[in-house]
Amino acid sequence: MPATSAHFNGSVNLADTETVMREIASRIPEGVRRVPDGETGDDRNNWIFYQLQRFTDNPHFEVVQAEADPETYETPSVRLADGADPATMTWPDLGYAEVYQKSYQAFVRLREEGTIAAGARFQVQYPTPLASIGAYVVPEQQQLVLPSYERALFADLDRLVAGIPHKDLAVQWDVAVEFGVMVGGFGPAAPELFDVIVANLVRCVDQVPADVQAGLHLCYGDYGHQHFRQPESLELQVRVLNEVAAAAARSVSFVSFTVPQNQHDESYFAALTELTVGRETELNFALVPYYPADQPAGTTQEQTRLIDAALAKGANDDRAWGICTECGMGRVDRADVPTLLDRYREILAGSY
Repeated sequence: MPATSAHFNGSVNLADTETVMREIASRIPEGVRRVPDGETGDDRNNWIFYQLQRFTDNPHFEVVQAEADPETYETPSVRLADGADPATMTWPDLGYAEVYQKSYQAFVRLREEGTIAAGARFQVQYPTPLASIGAYVVPEQQQLVLPSYERALFADLDRLVAGIPHKDLAVQWDVAVEFGVMVGGFGPAAPELFDVIVANLVRCVDQVPADVQAGLHLCYGDYGHQHFRQPESLELQVRVLNEVAAAAARSVSFVSFTVPQNQHDESYFAALTELTVGRETELNFALVPYYPADQPAGTTQEQTRLIDAALAKGANDDRAWGICTECGMGRVDRADVPTLLDRYREILAGSY
């Protein structure tokens, strides 16, 4: 069956939150279930760089490397300062709750004027605790620091959900660093950490109240629209989703799968036959290409056929699903954002 809904992985490179919401609503009039604020602004448009200052200015740390290296994916890094106790260390306000609560006011206003459809939820994105820790803390101290940062991030989420009606809210956890760890995106591959990573993700999902939607964005990186490792199939993504959903105390409301834009091999989608999550979990596949002009004609039709065929071989025949981009649109050239939003509409209308 053709895709029936549009999902957004968070960031959208437009001027401000209201512009993001208006552009989504005007260009994709049907199928939008959740609306993000776009993570706009220079301080938020590059994912975990929004957290960098919380590490470099934290008196519990000292800076080891001050600059990022785009060639090696290395970011600025810190280590515990002399005498710092990771068991008792505190964190400054991480900033997510405050900015999202402001964006929610724009969401409400646009919904009241009829721009945003009734029933759509306001979507927020959080990096998993490992994302920022893995990026900024020296490897030998990451597990020491992770518990305190996780507590701070979960406390930020608690403040957010206390200030927004639960029926209006959806929370997406961005799961990228975890895949990098398992497949060797940042060093030697560590597939043996699968169970630890699943347990960490279960804690993230279970931190979201049951009446708030909780989703997972399964990602292989997006530095310059390039993955740290090109996924060979959906196998690892399906395994992660199955295990997290089975272990969590609440349901996973939605998921987005990475699909490279020119991928149309049957083997890539075959793991969908092993999908065990119930239909309460909305499935979204990255069929909206960052570079539509570079995608061979017929690719989207073939991807759609392969997804439906793989789902039908398992327990998911005629299961509805949605579309998304491979990652967010925060690093898309601003002039290209309307083209991508229009591509969403075209795919949903079957006019691809």
